[in-house]
Amino acid sequence: MEERLPLYGGQAVIEGVLMRGTRYVAMAMRTPDGQIAMHEETLGGLYASNWMKTPFLRGLVGLWDALVIGIRFLTISANAQTGEDEKLEGPQLYLTLGASMLIGIGVFFLAPAALGQWTESLFGWNAFTSNVVEGVVRLILLVLYIWMIGFMPDVRRVFEYHGAEHKTINAFESGSELTPEKVAGYSLEHPRCGTSFLLTLVIFSIIIFALLGPLSPVLRISSRIILLPLIASLAYEYNRYTARHLKNSLIRWLIKPNLALQHLTTREPDQKQLEVAITAFTTMYEQEKLHNPPTVL
Repeated sequence: MEERLPLYGGQAVIEGVLMRGTRYVAMAMRTPDGQIAMHEETLGGLYASNWMKTPFLRGLVGLWDALVIGIRFLTISANAQTGEDEKLEGPQLYLTLGASMLIGIGVFFLAPAALGQWTESLFGWNAFTSNVVEGVVRLILLVLYIWMIGFMPDVRRVFEYHGAEHKTINAFESGSELTPEKVAGYSLEHPRCGTSFLLTLVIFSIIIFALLGPLSPVLRISSRIILLPLIASLAYEYNRYTARHLKNSLIRWLIKPNLALQHLTTREPDQKQLEVAITAFTTMYEQEKLHNPPTVL
């Protein structure tokens, strides 16, 4: 009989790691005094509902998870590293998050769409060609952005914790003992990584937008926003499916670009960072076992 484990996931935060199960989430952070602080929560009923069992709908829940829970925990971790006067909260926090989201959508979706529309008019290209150009520009912007921020010391630290998160989950899924010494030997790559999701999202957007055909400038721009949830759901299902079928040689070949991109968003963690990731995971997993025992097939 084979034990079917839930698809546990995680996220690097400021000086820490967030680990999420199906019913429980735990975050471990290294505080300025060198101690490990914890923040734990039970996930809402939405995660135990039929939404999370329904293909494509569960992708929207996953997107909500990344935008709301992920950002909220990232803010908690950032505030843990600052003094009371420097904490980001209240209206200032929501304005910052809202502005960041608008800038992200503008730079990575609307600006390439406007550029594609401009090249279509300037060079007389057909809609298919200009849509493909738009998608390639979007892909280049994504890779360049990730590559450039990796040179920032604070971001590099986050990428090291990202590596610690991947190694910890890989070690658990391999049945290894979760100690820093054992976990250190595992891969920085993981097929369910959010970086893989972003690349899949962009690739799917190239395909879908290229098939839309000629659109007016207003429809072209608005379609990039309206269709984003649909494309995110497709990307989520693709990543989920490939993660469940890694024994298939074709699947392993298809996900090579996703795994390659992760080398831009992960770095080798040190022993203390691995300790933080392991603490977050074991805390989450102990609670998961109480509320959601693994299924035996």
